[in-house]
Amino acid sequence: MNAEPGTTSTQHNKKLTKSDAKTLSLSALGGALEFYDFVIFVYFANVVGSLFFPSEMPEWMRQVQTYGIFAAGYLARPLGGIIMAHFGDLLGRKRMFMLSIFLMAVPTMAIGLMPTYASIGLAAPLLLLLCRVLQGAAIGGEAPGAWVFVTEHVSKHRIGVACGTLSAGLVAGILIGSLVATGIHATFTAQQVHAYGWRIPFLLGGVFGFVTMYLRRWLHETPIFKEMQSHKTLAEEMPIKSVIKNHLPSVFVSMAVTWVLTAAIVVTILMTPSLLQNLIDLDPTTALEANSLAIIFILIGCIVSGSLADRFGNGPIMAIFSIGLAASFWAFYSTMLQDTTYLFPMYAVVGFFVGIVGVVPAIAVKSFPAAIRFSGLSFSYNVAYAIFGGMTPMLVSTMIANDPMSPVYYVAGVSAVGVIASLAVICFSPKLDLTAGIA
Repeated sequence: MNAEPGTTSTQHNKKLTKSDAKTLSLSALGGALEFYDFVIFVYFANVVGSLFFPSEMPEWMRQVQTYGIFAAGYLARPLGGIIMAHFGDLLGRKRMFMLSIFLMAVPTMAIGLMPTYASIGLAAPLLLLLCRVLQGAAIGGEAPGAWVFVTEHVSKHRIGVACGTLSAGLVAGILIGSLVATGIHATFTAQQVHAYGWRIPFLLGGVFGFVTMYLRRWLHETPIFKEMQSHKTLAEEMPIKSVIKNHLPSVFVSMAVTWVLTAAIVVTILMTPSLLQNLIDLDPTTALEANSLAIIFILIGCIVSGSLADRFGNGPIMAIFSIGLAASFWAFYSTMLQDTTYLFPMYAVVGFFVGIVGVVPAIAVKSFPAAIRFSGLSFSYNVAYAIFGGMTPMLVSTMIANDPMSPVYYVAGVSAVGVIASLAVICFSPKLDLTAGIA
């Protein structure tokens, strides 16, 4: 393949260097801290719901309202992501990388300091909604920007392991959230958590965000963007316009694999601890400990799936992990409703197959040429996440009232979409331009 603008021939056989490792490490660590800020909300959804909505509201309605505010963060992702991606394609990847973390740190700390419904009435949930919207705008630029950033620092033969490593870092943010939530519940009584303990994770998140800003000072702009800038080969029209006009097949494939990612993370990891507590009265500490173990196995699964994708191709690994996700979650969830004896090992297996999130960005980031890569990935990923990730908690919460097995059916259906998408990658990858502009 001839190198096009955004590539250099000397990079084609480049292995991961110390500089690459530093970039991956700092990007993954920063992403972990930022994802912690975004997901800590869901671990305290029950407490937040009781504090920020009227006490006379029915429990099911309070839960739907709380997850609705959670969903608002997802719905804000496309706008924030598209705007940051637009300037990331025109002005540089690093600048937007720094902006996203600032937009995350401020509202996270604000939530930790915010008065509740008992103090300021209706203003409390409205302010909470505003903070979630700002968080959503920030995270909309973070994940796509991070994937673009690291893949433009490594060889095309290392994209899978780079995306897998970075995804592991992002998921580590969820692990940090789970561990912090576990620690809060283990340290404080339920009354203390309700009174003030719930604020601690959000205040920590604000501090984590500013630490991340400091760490990212040491990152450098990507070689591919620098080369496009020097050769004046940046996008000549609005990047998002080019994405929609010229790359719709890539958009559809990227959105499909993102849907799988949302089901894997939102249902099996973020929602399952609360679902098990509500359905079978599982102790919160036990649920969160099992959840933490599952997330550790996601980290392993991310790196394994990314490495295997480099060796065997994205399509086959996407298909294998999609099938594994559906089968393992079906076995785990249906068993837990009857018997929790094997809670920890079975949840660990589910976690490993949630490692599919390591190969998803490798598919999406390769689908767009360098000049519009950030915009293409951000548009596809964030629109899909807004639709599927944002609506999933409310949809599953509503469905589960009629059938406790609804989460299983949903994950199985979306996993089938993953298999179909993997076939598209295998059969039509040349038309999707899956290596355009990658060194």
